[in-house]
Amino acid sequence: MKIQVRVQPGASLNKDAEMPDGTIKIWLTSRAHDNEANEALIKYLSEKFDAAKSRIKILKGAASRNKTVEIL
Repeated sequence: MKIQVRVQPGASLNKDAEMPDGTIKIWLTSRAHDNEANEALIKYLSEKFDAAKSRIKILKGAASRNKTVEIL
């Protein structure tokens, strides 16, 4: 399954919401520094979708807030 996400790093808590266009907006407490936000995103999605972290890959947008993520 491929999903479109928009990440907001540096939030006060981890949470998510579905946007009207189908994108999932995810607020993460981790900062966008040294790949911390991407690692936190993978951890958050693995808990949300009950999938192993190794089965989640960022296909596009590793250095962007807008990402395409694949969950196997």
